[in-house]
Amino acid sequence: MKQKMINAVALALAFVSCGPHQPAFDATGIFEATEVTVSAEANGRLVALDVDEGSSVVAGRQVGLVDTVQLQLKAQQIEATRESIVRRQPHLDIQIAATRQQLAKAQRERARTAALLADGAATRKQMDDAENAVSVLSRQLEAQISTLETGRRSLESEANGAEMQRRQVTDQLRRCRISSPITGTVLEKYAEQGELATVGRPLFKVADTRKMFLRAYITSRQLAQVRLGQKVKVFADYGDGARRSYAGRVVWVSHRAEFTPKTILTDDERANQVYAIKVFVHNDGLLKIGLYGELKL
Repeated sequence: MKQKMINAVALALAFVSCGPHQPAFDATGIFEATEVTVSAEANGRLVALDVDEGSSVVAGRQVGLVDTVQLQLKAQQIEATRESIVRRQPHLDIQIAATRQQLAKAQRERARTAALLADGAATRKQMDDAENAVSVLSRQLEAQISTLETGRRSLESEANGAEMQRRQVTDQLRRCRISSPITGTVLEKYAEQGELATVGRPLFKVADTRKMFLRAYITSRQLAQVRLGQKVKVFADYGDGARRSYAGRVVWVSHRAEFTPKTILTDDERANQVYAIKVFVHNDGLLKIGLYGELKL
């Protein structure tokens, strides 16, 4: 590939160098596409990998699966824990209802005793006993509520921990499902069903061959003639004089010059610097990655 790139750069400079004839094109390069290597995101045995070299894949559609048995069991265990926590949650109103009723009764008794004391029909000791009963039940109710609230907060903390575990397992299960992030064609396949997958292991490479890019090189003199969005004419070279033209659009221009190989250095040092550009081309099905192309500004 490196030698092909050198040849493409050399050919480009040869056509823009001083000479008596106007070249048929301004630059040459190689067609490429957006390529993505899909790697495993989970450890385990590949129970399915339904892709082959040359097959088409759709972005987000599952094409493989890493064994999920252990994760499924863990998910079931976490769900059982969450259900247990829900059952243990205290029902505050129900559990303090009896104490509240006792307190209300004691408060009514205190009010009745106070009325009797005012009429001289009750003793001071009876009033003190009534006050003490209300005080004891009030403290008992407060302690009961505090205990139940502490238990509720503890269970909420357990529930939050279980929910976090559930989300982690759900994410791990999602990572076991293998899919391509882009729609395209499988270029290479690196694994087979039944093999052991580890996190980061490449599984297959996919490219969006519907959208091709001619990566060409221009000189600093030509740079002033190129702008983003510019429409240009692109030619695909199929060999033996077979060429096909396409409408192209400049989508990227490098901001950094590259020095050409020593084999094609000229006396003009500035001409030894080239800039990479990318030209977008709709693929009609004939363009292939690595195919030589020519560019006319």
